[in-house]
Amino acid sequence: MRRRTFLTGLGAIGTMSLVGCGSKDKDEYKADPGSLQVYSSQHENVTKAWAEAFTVATGIKVQIRKGSDSSMGHQIVAEGASSPADVFLTENSPAMTLVERGKLLAPLEEATRRQVPANLTPSSKTWTSIAARSTVLVYNPAKLPKAELPKSMMELAGPDWKDRWGCAPGGADFQAIVAGMLAGQGEQKTTEWLKGLKTNARALQNNIATMKSVNAGEIPCGVIYHYYWYRDQAGTKEGSGNTALHYFRNQDPGAFVSLSGGAVLAGSKKPEEARKFLAFVTSPAGQKVLVDSKSMEYAVGTGVASAPALPPLSTLQAPPVDPFALNSDKVSTLMTDAGIL
Repeated sequence: MRRRTFLTGLGAIGTMSLVGCGSKDKDEYKADPGSLQVYSSQHENVTKAWAEAFTVATGIKVQIRKGSDSSMGHQIVAEGASSPADVFLTENSPAMTLVERGKLLAPLEEATRRQVPANLTPSSKTWTSIAARSTVLVYNPAKLPKAELPKSMMELAGPDWKDRWGCAPGGADFQAIVAGMLAGQGEQKTTEWLKGLKTNARALQNNIATMKSVNAGEIPCGVIYHYYWYRDQAGTKEGSGNTALHYFRNQDPGAFVSLSGGAVLAGSKKPEEARKFLAFVTSPAGQKVLVDSKSMEYAVGTGVASAPALPPLSTLQAPPVDPFALNSDKVSTLMTDAGIL
């Protein structure tokens, strides 16, 4: 569902173990008992960069099991207290909430929680944000003049937008956006909006396909996360050269900021090492690793600046949605009932 850039030179650190990385089949994955087990649905290059830097700093070996938000979350729930996982990292918070509701997370250390602003930490205090991404509307000015941009993402459900916008409804990214809408707008308005999506929008494979479709003029605009656009702009601009971004702001559902989560599993066999890993990820050093990875996600650690190209996170005027309230299972049901999934 996503394009990922892999770090090079990984073999230079002999103390790091990445056996089974990328495997989604539990029968193929063999956990190394001598390594900290990190189940991750975060971007692979970011997770590897964090693990590599952590190993250099502490000498603790790390093994990564890679999967999507949904698959990793359900994997941990299915494994329960016997899960090999020590740490869970997500791209979006609904997968973390799924595990949290299964009472499988250890309490978050206060010192780690204090490394992230209170408004970026769930009310349950059992996990922390480790990165953030903003919902945006990518548009083609040649097809959609700036003066005609929708004032709210909710407008896209109307008949005026039929065949004029796209999104990737099958992906965890978009489903997190819908989860934010559900938490902020309620079930009735979200259901009505999803019906409009089914009627009006072009369903595309992923965020990159959506952006490229807008860039090619196939549709005037699309809903994506910000970092796909900024990464392409920092490179060849092949997929975004004809486009611009629109930030809805004003606490609109289209200004939803999704938090990537990090937590220690209650059943961790290496709880001390797991707590150290999460403390590192949220520390200034760990957050600088995120920024230096060029993922173009927002840093969330206190006092750490995100990539200069990004508008400051504090200016996005995101809706005040508690990430603990995001319900991926309910979203899946609503989207299935609307004929989208």
